[in-house]
Amino acid sequence: MVETRVEELTTEAEWTAALPIMRQLWTDADEEFVRSWADEDDYRLFGLLAEADDESASECERLVAVAGVSVQRVLHHARHAWVHDFVVDESHRGEGHGAELLSFVESWASDRDCEYVALAVREGNDAALDFYESESMERWGYVVEREL
Repeated sequence: MVETRVEELTTEAEWTAALPIMRQLWTDADEEFVRSWADEDDYRLFGLLAEADDESASECERLVAVAGVSVQRVLHHARHAWVHDFVVDESHRGEGHGAELLSFVESWASDRDCEYVALAVREGNDAALDFYESESMERWGYVVEREL
Protein backbone atom coordinates (compact mmCIF):
# COMPACT_ATOMS: atom_id res chain seq x y z
CA MET A 1 0.00 0.00 0.00
CA VAL A 2 1.34 3.42 -0.96
CA GLU A 3 1.81 5.81 1.95
CA THR A 4 -0.07 9.09 1.55
CA ARG A 5 -0.77 12.26 3.48
CA VAL A 6 -2.81 15.41 2.95
CA GLU A 7 -1.50 18.87 3.70
CA GLU A 8 -2.60 22.41 3.05
CA LEU A 9 -0.64 23.96 0.19
CA THR A 10 0.33 27.50 1.16
CA THR A 11 3.73 28.34 -0.34
CA GLU A 12 4.51 29.57 -3.83
CA ALA A 13 6.43 26.34 -4.51
CA GLU A 14 3.50 24.18 -3.39
CA TRP A 15 1.09 26.12 -5.61
CA THR A 16 3.52 25.80 -8.51
CA ALA A 17 3.50 22.03 -8.03
CA ALA A 18 -0.33 22.01 -7.86
CA LEU A 19 -0.91 24.08 -11.01
CA PRO A 20 -0.42 21.29 -13.58
CA ILE A 21 -2.98 19.16 -11.74
CA MET A 22 -5.45 22.03 -11.32
CA ARG A 23 -5.15 22.89 -15.00
CA GLN A 24 -6.43 19.38 -15.83
CA LEU A 25 -9.79 20.66 -14.57
CA TRP A 26 -9.49 24.35 -15.44
CA THR A 27 -8.21 23.89 -18.99
CA ASP A 28 -9.43 27.32 -20.11
CA ALA A 29 -7.97 29.29 -17.18
CA ASP A 30 -4.56 30.87 -17.46
CA GLU A 31 -1.95 30.23 -14.79
CA GLU A 32 -2.07 33.77 -13.36
CA PHE A 33 -5.83 33.51 -12.81
CA VAL A 34 -5.51 30.16 -11.02
CA ARG A 35 -2.68 31.50 -8.85
CA SER A 36 -4.86 34.46 -7.83
CA TRP A 37 -7.07 32.10 -5.83
CA ALA A 38 -4.29 31.88 -3.24
CA ASP A 39 -5.13 35.49 -2.31
CA GLU A 40 -8.75 34.69 -1.45
CA ASP A 41 -9.12 34.76 2.34
CA ASP A 42 -11.45 31.79 2.61
CA TYR A 43 -9.98 29.57 -0.14
CA ARG A 44 -7.89 26.62 1.07
CA LEU A 45 -5.94 24.33 -1.23
CA PHE A 46 -5.14 20.83 0.00
CA GLY A 47 -2.84 18.37 -1.67
CA LEU A 48 -2.63 14.61 -1.41
CA LEU A 49 0.99 13.51 -1.51
CA ALA A 50 1.82 9.90 -2.26
CA GLU A 51 5.01 7.96 -1.86
CA ALA A 52 6.83 7.87 -5.20
CA ASP A 53 6.29 4.55 -6.95
CA ASP A 54 9.63 4.40 -8.69
CA GLU A 55 13.22 4.60 -7.52
CA SER A 56 14.18 7.19 -10.14
CA ALA A 57 11.86 9.79 -8.58
CA SER A 58 13.80 12.82 -7.40
CA GLU A 59 11.71 13.07 -4.23
CA CYS A 60 10.15 10.40 -2.05
CA GLU A 61 6.69 11.98 -2.35
CA ARG A 62 4.75 13.45 -5.25
CA LEU A 63 1.58 15.50 -5.41
CA VAL A 64 -1.17 13.36 -6.94
CA ALA A 65 -4.42 15.22 -6.14
CA VAL A 66 -5.67 18.63 -5.04
CA ALA A 67 -8.86 20.03 -3.53
CA GLY A 68 -9.71 23.73 -3.26
CA VAL A 69 -12.29 24.33 -0.53
CA SER A 70 -14.01 27.16 1.35
CA VAL A 71 -16.65 27.29 4.08
CA GLN A 72 -19.82 29.02 2.91
CA ARG A 73 -23.45 29.57 3.81
CA VAL A 74 -26.31 29.51 1.35
CA LEU A 75 -29.99 28.99 1.95
CA HIS A 76 -30.21 25.41 0.72
CA HIS A 77 -27.07 24.11 2.45
CA ALA A 78 -26.66 26.23 5.60
CA ARG A 79 -22.99 26.05 6.64
CA HIS A 80 -21.10 23.81 4.23
CA ALA A 81 -17.72 23.20 2.66
CA TRP A 82 -17.88 24.16 -1.00
CA VAL A 83 -15.39 22.24 -3.14
CA HIS A 84 -14.25 24.62 -5.89
CA ASP A 85 -11.64 22.29 -7.35
CA PHE A 86 -11.15 18.55 -6.95
CA VAL A 87 -8.66 16.89 -9.26
CA VAL A 88 -6.68 13.67 -9.19
CA ASP A 89 -3.77 13.73 -11.61
CA GLU A 90 -4.75 11.78 -14.73
CA SER A 91 -1.87 9.35 -14.30
CA HIS A 92 -3.05 8.45 -10.77
CA ARG A 93 -6.80 8.09 -11.25
CA GLY A 94 -8.34 4.82 -10.17
CA GLU A 95 -5.81 4.33 -7.34
CA GLY A 96 -8.10 5.42 -4.48
CA HIS A 97 -6.58 8.89 -4.06
CA GLY A 98 -9.84 10.69 -4.83
CA ALA A 99 -11.73 8.78 -2.14
CA GLU A 100 -8.96 9.48 0.35
CA LEU A 101 -8.86 13.21 -0.42
CA LEU A 102 -12.65 13.48 -0.31
CA SER A 103 -12.64 11.75 3.09
CA PHE A 104 -10.10 14.32 4.29
CA VAL A 105 -12.27 17.20 3.02
CA GLU A 106 -15.30 15.75 4.82
CA SER A 107 -13.35 15.47 8.08
CA TRP A 108 -11.96 19.01 7.65
CA ALA A 109 -15.50 20.30 7.05
CA SER A 110 -16.92 18.46 10.03
CA ASP A 111 -14.21 19.96 12.25
CA ARG A 112 -15.48 23.40 11.14
CA ASP A 113 -19.11 22.63 11.99
CA CYS A 114 -20.20 22.24 8.38
CA GLU A 115 -23.40 20.35 7.72
CA TYR A 116 -22.53 19.38 4.13
CA VAL A 117 -19.81 19.06 1.57
CA ALA A 118 -21.05 20.30 -1.80
CA LEU A 119 -19.71 20.92 -5.30
CA ALA A 120 -20.76 21.35 -8.90
CA VAL A 121 -19.87 18.97 -11.73
CA ARG A 122 -19.65 20.20 -15.29
CA GLU A 123 -22.31 18.81 -17.58
CA GLY A 124 -20.89 15.89 -19.52
CA ASN A 125 -18.29 14.99 -16.88
CA ASP A 126 -19.91 11.63 -16.24
CA ALA A 127 -16.75 10.08 -14.80
CA ALA A 128 -16.65 12.71 -12.03
CA LEU A 129 -20.36 12.36 -11.36
CA ASP A 130 -20.02 8.57 -11.16
CA PHE A 131 -17.11 8.98 -8.72
CA TYR A 132 -19.02 11.34 -6.39
CA GLU A 133 -22.08 9.12 -6.44
CA SER A 134 -19.90 6.09 -5.65
CA GLU A 135 -18.72 8.05 -2.61
CA SER A 136 -22.35 8.43 -1.44
CA MET A 137 -22.74 12.04 -2.54
CA GLU A 138 -26.24 12.79 -3.80
CA ARG A 139 -27.33 14.95 -6.72
CA TRP A 140 -29.21 18.01 -5.60
CA GLY A 141 -30.81 20.32 -8.13
CA TYR A 142 -29.11 22.03 -11.03
CA VAL A 143 -26.68 24.87 -11.41
CA VAL A 144 -27.90 27.51 -13.83
CA GLU A 145 -25.91 30.51 -14.95
CA ARG A 146 -25.67 33.32 -17.46
CA GLU A 147 -22.43 34.84 -18.62
CA LEU A 148 -22.30 38.62 -18.17
